[in-house]
Amino acid sequence: MCPASAPQRFWSRGTYTQEYTSAFTGSAGSLCISHALARKVKFAMLYRKLGDTGVAVSKIALGTMYFGSETPEGDAFSILDTFIEAGGNLIDTADVYVGGVSEQIIGRWFAARPREVTDRVVLASKGRFGGGQDVNAVGLSRRHLYRALNASLGRLGVDTIVLYQLHASDMHTPVEETLAFLDEAVKAGKIHYVGLSNFTGWQLQLIISTAKAMGVQVPVTLQPQYSLLSREIEWEIIPAALHNGIGLLPWSPLAGGFLSGKYQRGGTAAAGTRAGSEKPLYQWISEEYANSDRNWATIDTVGRVAKEIGATPAQVALSWIADRPGVIAPIVGARTVEHLRSNLGAAELTLESEKTDALEKVSAPQSGGYPYGAFGASQRARSLKDASNGVMQLAAPGSSNPLGKKPTNRDVRCNQT
Repeated sequence: MCPASAPQRFWSRGTYTQEYTSAFTGSAGSLCISHALARKVKFAMLYRKLGDTGVAVSKIALGTMYFGSETPEGDAFSILDTFIEAGGNLIDTADVYVGGVSEQIIGRWFAARPREVTDRVVLASKGRFGGGQDVNAVGLSRRHLYRALNASLGRLGVDTIVLYQLHASDMHTPVEETLAFLDEAVKAGKIHYVGLSNFTGWQLQLIISTAKAMGVQVPVTLQPQYSLLSREIEWEIIPAALHNGIGLLPWSPLAGGFLSGKYQRGGTAAAGTRAGSEKPLYQWISEEYANSDRNWATIDTVGRVAKEIGATPAQVALSWIADRPGVIAPIVGARTVEHLRSNLGAAELTLESEKTDALEKVSAPQSGGYPYGAFGASQRARSLKDASNGVMQLAAPGSSNPLGKKPTNRDVRCNQT
């Protein structure tokens, strides 16, 4: 059964048996589909709209960044099978993941599975980055995206990618050029929808406003880094996405494993973990997370909440982000089937408001006063009750700090003696 407190941004309600037959009941509100896993345990998967489209996708998305490196092909096949059996359908990859090997593995899985299984998949990929000596083998130019998209289609062995995402911005290429190509790709049937990834707030607004002015395909999703340890996008990127009806597909929702509880403050990362990896990128990211007192306080709170409700820390962190405003589905990368099954439990978990408040309080990013802190926010605010000055109201109490307090006449006389 679906949890009674499931957010109302879901669709209608239904149940699937192991034979994947359906009997829809209830009214518009939430779509809850139960699947029997291989171990004969019922699992409830919730579905959400893919941005402003008519496509429904699972509340948890599967990331495949490590297919072909940390995850061998055989294990990748098992993970894909388990994800589909559990009711998952949104699978995310990119042309640069393991140099294209991730897409190749997914393509071979598609070829090895019956159409009735693969037809359920909502496939997402990305293009923008490149490699080698060709200066034009990167970016969002028509030339590069044409080659990148066709190469991805070939590796995946499909005619169409449902969601094709720009992996990052490229301000050397006019957005009109990029948008025109994507619109043509939709009309050619090579992609169905356009998504973005790693765009700033102003870049997001620029490309959406330009697309509307041109009358071409408007992006429907944004894939940003977002977790309890990385919430800075809440200052401007998420408001821009919400304003434009753009759905969020957060990557690294477990902060490189830090929110799974596997690392201890002052400890040493075990071999085989990302923090214990020899790869410079993993080391750099892990150091950034580990150097923050706020992050460790957040990790402790996640662990405490997990114990109180009988869940894993990863499930708590995933449940929190899955129910944030605008979020469609966090992208979860699992190295093993056991990790995937455990993380999928977050789809059925809804945190009580008290737990959510505790997590948001301890993890609140520190912005300073301007432009995203109280000082900047008060300048942008406007009351509809009167014409009061928000900045002056904020500053009215003054300061208790000697360096920020106006000296009295007595202070002046003392300083002159």
